[in-house]
This record gives sequence, structure tokens and C-alpha cells, in this order.
Amino acid sequence: MIRVLLGVLLSLYVADASAADLSCASQTEEKKLVGAAKTSFMQKCERDAKTACETAAKEKKLAGAARTSFVDKCVKGGPIDQPQSASCASQAEEKKLVGAAKTSFMQKCEHDAKTACETAAGEKKLAGAAKTSFTDKCVKEAVGE
Repeated sequence: MIRVLLGVLLSLYVADASAADLSCASQTEEKKLVGAAKTSFMQKCERDAKTACETAAKEKKLAGAARTSFVDKCVKGGPIDQPQSASCASQAEEKKLVGAAKTSFMQKCEHDAKTACETAAGEKKLAGAAKTSFTDKCVKEAVGE
């Protein structure tokens, strides 16, 4: 019995690509786990998810309420990614813009980024300081500061 349980637990540590995007609960249902195996798997899965989400929050340079909100939603499996594209500065450089053309492009790009970031914050149901922090960091990343 112990060998079977150990075999089940070890096989759970090897995540295949199809299960990588599933929540911990749905993975346990898919694998038909029960009892101690289910409990052990859920604890490890949630611990791994939280670690991955905290790493993502650190990479996005989130702090305070924005970080907490991001990690909580990430662990629950909610949509967390903010719009990702080339920064405004790199786009202006690619287009070889200078002077007034660059200034105009940067202003429009920053405005578009702010709109996209506010929309993302709304979708995440952020409010107050968390929304402000998220939006500010999102815009800075989009602009390339």
C-alpha cells in the first residue's frame, strides 16, 4: 500500500503539458485522487502555484496591495496577465522617430497604454491603491521607463 501511495505521489510531481494550465482541484479530479494522496497533492500544488505567482509578481515589480491582489488572483487561476507588447520607446526607436514626431508618438502610445492598463485593472476588479499601483507600473512598463 505504501509503495502504491508513493508511486502515485511521485507520478504527480511530473506534470505533463496538458495539465500545466489546470487548477489544482481540477487536476485532482482528472487524476481521481482521494484521501491522503489528494490532500498531499493539493498542498504541494497550491504551494507551487503560490511560489510561481509570487515570482511573477516580483518580475512585474508589483508591491503592496497590487502584489497581494495579483498573487491571490493568480493562485486562484484567474486572468492575470497585463497587455504585453514592445515598449513605446522601443517602437519609436524601431521607427527611427525623432523630434516632434517622436514626442507625438510617445504621448499617443502612453495614452493608449494607460487605457489598456486601466481596462486590465478593471477586469481584475482592482480598486483604490491597488488599482493605482497596478496602473502606474503597467504604464511604466508599456512606455519603457
